[in-house]
Amino acid sequence: MPNTMQSLPFDPADPKAALSQLPLTPAVFALYFAGVPTDSSSPVGRSAEAHAEPYIGRTPNLRGRLERLLQPSPRHPRRLQLAGRVRRIEWQLTGSEFESLLEQFSLQEQIYGPKSLERMHLRSPAFVRFLGGNPYPRITVTHRPSQREADWAYGPFASRAAAERYAEEALKLFLLRRCTDDLNPHPSHPGCIYSEMKMCLAPCYKGCTDERYAEEAAAVQSFLATRGDSRLVVLRTQRDLASANLEFESAAALHAQVQRVESVRALAPELVRPLSQLRAVILQAAANLDEVAVFLFENGRLRGPAGFSTLGMRIQNEQSGSSSLFAQPVALEPIPEAPPAEAASLEPPMSEAAAKNSSRSARGLLEARMESALAALAKYANAPSSTIRQGHLALLKRWYYRPEARRTGEVFFPDAEGRWPVKAMLRGVGRVAAKTLVMANKE
Repeated sequence: MPNTMQSLPFDPADPKAALSQLPLTPAVFALYFAGVPTDSSSPVGRSAEAHAEPYIGRTPNLRGRLERLLQPSPRHPRRLQLAGRVRRIEWQLTGSEFESLLEQFSLQEQIYGPKSLERMHLRSPAFVRFLGGNPYPRITVTHRPSQREADWAYGPFASRAAAERYAEEALKLFLLRRCTDDLNPHPSHPGCIYSEMKMCLAPCYKGCTDERYAEEAAAVQSFLATRGDSRLVVLRTQRDLASANLEFESAAALHAQVQRVESVRALAPELVRPLSQLRAVILQAAANLDEVAVFLFENGRLRGPAGFSTLGMRIQNEQSGSSSLFAQPVALEPIPEAPPAEAASLEPPMSEAAAKNSSRSARGLLEARMESALAALAKYANAPSSTIRQGHLALLKRWYYRPEARRTGEVFFPDAEGRWPVKAMLRGVGRVAAKTLVMANKE
């Protein structure tokens, strides 16, 4: 969802007048220099600013950072001094590093276009690509998956090495070719070492029919699309059937294959999916303490934040040692003023069924609130440019593959039918909100 930048004129002769109005909170900022029209609403102003290359940055303390940049300090002569050139300050408050990076990239992309990727050191992540358009399909690793073949690009992986390892281990489970030649099968073809080792069907010298190779290629594609589930279901069914028929040697061999497939499957984290089906909801702390920021990744683009209000929401205490970690968050209903003792004695107590209905109603309120936030994000469904798609994929990959101790926030994926796990997401909201409150109390 589009954010609104706040703007403030800056007078180099009196820097404190502007700096004192800035908050001591995390933000993304842009400093516009002298010679740039301050009226950014006019076409001339926007055009001039687009070529002015403002100074863009992010910081956990907006006022403190700009005081260092915009107040001359004789004690630090080598520090970057911009006070004499800046004429306007723009900023956007953020609640997390994830939001700051996304907002910073959005500003950079508007001004620098494709160069914003280089400025923020964002490189398109690695994907395993199934070359289904080839008469004899194979798989490869690429950093530039074609949007036309997004159904056949699987990722993103943490690195090219991780993608190559996954592709190599997956190929060991099948008989797909590993060569990169454009094949023109003929019996006179010498073949290669993989065909001699019986690790390839050898379509190069017609070691198999085209139908048999197509069948093997379809099995590989299904394996990649399901992160190994298609293979595991078949092997587990065969293993259980062999065990039921007391064919223990066959069952043991099939169990070994199951373990091998599971080891390959573990090389593809949950984020790895067909690019066309890559969807995720990310929860982060918001700039407003009464909200949790909701981001949606869909169709190659990050959208957000949409604020999920936690007002009236009971935040579970996960540090209490109770089972509240698994409790479903509920909205607290207004409690009326206590009636006089005589009136209270005449009112019948709430039945257990009524109490359960009230709890369900409160949970339904939060679920509707989450669905409303997701619907608001889904409105911004315009197709992104290649620069935005590459940048947003890189930001998602950079955040997801951080060590768990350093990765803030929560991520959720849709189920096989494309439905969001709303109840699990509400529990995630509670965890993010609880951590935000703890950090706010420490400060």
